[in-house]
Amino acid sequence: MPGLFVSVATGGVTVYHEILIYVSPGAWIMRKSLIFIVLLLAMSGSRLALAEMAVLVHGYAADLSTWDRSGVTAVLESAGWKRGGVLLPGPAGYSLHGPPAEGAARRFYLVALPATAPLAIQAGQLASALAVLRDRYPDEPLILTGHSAGGVVARLVVLGGNPWRISKLVTIASPHLGTVRAAQGLEVADGKPFFCPGPGIDFMKHLVGGGSYDYLEASRGVLFDLLPPAPGNFMEWLARQEHPKIAYVAVVREGPFWIGDELVPAWSQDLGNVPSLKGRVEVVRSLSSHGLTPADGRLLAELL
Repeated sequence: MPGLFVSVATGGVTVYHEILIYVSPGAWIMRKSLIFIVLLLAMSGSRLALAEMAVLVHGYAADLSTWDRSGVTAVLESAGWKRGGVLLPGPAGYSLHGPPAEGAARRFYLVALPATAPLAIQAGQLASALAVLRDRYPDEPLILTGHSAGGVVARLVVLGGNPWRISKLVTIASPHLGTVRAAQGLEVADGKPFFCPGPGIDFMKHLVGGGSYDYLEASRGVLFDLLPPAPGNFMEWLARQEHPKIAYVAVVREGPFWIGDELVPAWSQDLGNVPSLKGRVEVVRSLSSHGLTPADGRLLAELL
């Protein structure tokens, strides 16, 4: 028999529910009040309307303030994203700092990582930071966005069955297949000219290079990881790993007279060149140098 149809909007979708109401002996009796049913549907709709979260992962020779100084976060805020806070390490592990953005439909977070450490160590730190977010927001969609080496770190975190339930990975100018610049950096840090093979050259490097050389010398681990794929090295191992079925976006830098940027060639930035990800990556071309700019904020506002 025909019944009364009630429409209820849940999570942006209108759902029609047929309710049979008592009209004569032998007919169906409505055992739940209409108000109670509508309340239940509204509650289920509130669970569907989950906020989106994005974690911004900085790269090598950078820190979490890079996203602010480049103007990326200001553009994201103008596009409606709210600051969710910063994830910082401490004696007891990572914790979330800053005013909460509870109720915001879209929130972004900055995370501090040890940029000179090997990529696996950075990925472990990022996983600890994501655990803090997942403990607080277990069901909300989570997007990772990494710049430069930070994109490779973010990629490592989704391996192993995507334990943090990442829905999308966006990388910007990331060396997914390594870069020869890493080899050049190692040569500067460890190389010794034939005319001065002893420890004296190391003293001169520290004296002339100062803090820049000290930083480079402390970066041996991550520079080894960023070497182009070769039998037995990190990039060769990473290229063979199975990647989960999530959305992948690779922002690839291009200049007017070159392919790629001054640090990473375009073929390495293209995540779709990784064997296990062929045909699964959306590639976005960007006319820019390696560093972040406000234009990346506008691009991310569209991609996220």
